[in-house]
Amino acid sequence: MARSRSAAKTADDQEVERRPSLVDDAYAAMKRAIQDSSFAPGYQASEQEIALRLGMSRTPVHEAVIRLQEDGLVRVLPRRGVLICALAPEDMREIYDVIIAIEGRAAELLAALPKAERMSVAAELAGFTETMAKAWTEGDLPTWGQADASFHRTLVEGAENGRMTRILQTINDQSHRARMLTLKLRRELGASVAEHRAIIDAIRQGDPATAQACVHDHRVRARDELLPLLESFGLKHL
Repeated sequence: MARSRSAAKTADDQEVERRPSLVDDAYAAMKRAIQDSSFAPGYQASEQEIALRLGMSRTPVHEAVIRLQEDGLVRVLPRRGVLICALAPEDMREIYDVIIAIEGRAAELLAALPKAERMSVAAELAGFTETMAKAWTEGDLPTWGQADASFHRTLVEGAENGRMTRILQTINDQSHRARMLTLKLRRELGASVAEHRAIIDAIRQGDPATAQACVHDHRVRARDELLPLLESFGLKHL
């Protein structure tokens, strides 16, 4: 029996070697399940159980779990399986500290780019902002959330600092559940459109100091709105 299990594992390993995308598929599937709370905070299971739920083999799930632990989304508990990490309001406070610092610096870098480059990025940012404005008018919160996430991702990616981009991706993966859960509770979503337009104007004008200040004020307001919501609704873990 042990020999049979070893042979099966070797075959599975070989399959992963032939199709590296299997690990990427498992990683993406697990991340989606965590973000939409199919794998809710506090959920604990063996890698085999997770593989069965995802309809995948265990080896790519194992590799995906290692990556997700590096992202801070899961914890591997020796002999007890995999635990989906929860977020507390204090975690969100720390996350916003990082977001405020990195996005502010990204805005400075964008505003300091040559005119043609910064205008190109500003046009992308403007497109996402107008999508947000339309979605807000129509009450389409999922589209609003997607466009808002794209705006902030493009803001950082446009600065062309790979380390900043990687850090923000990890932070955003961790905070996604809290943002989506509280989207319907927040009352100032419309203010984000005006604040985004102010950020875009500063980038277009090549004004790094104003761009940084606009991002700082925008993110501080969002933080100061979100954290009391989490606390007032008794959302101790997300």
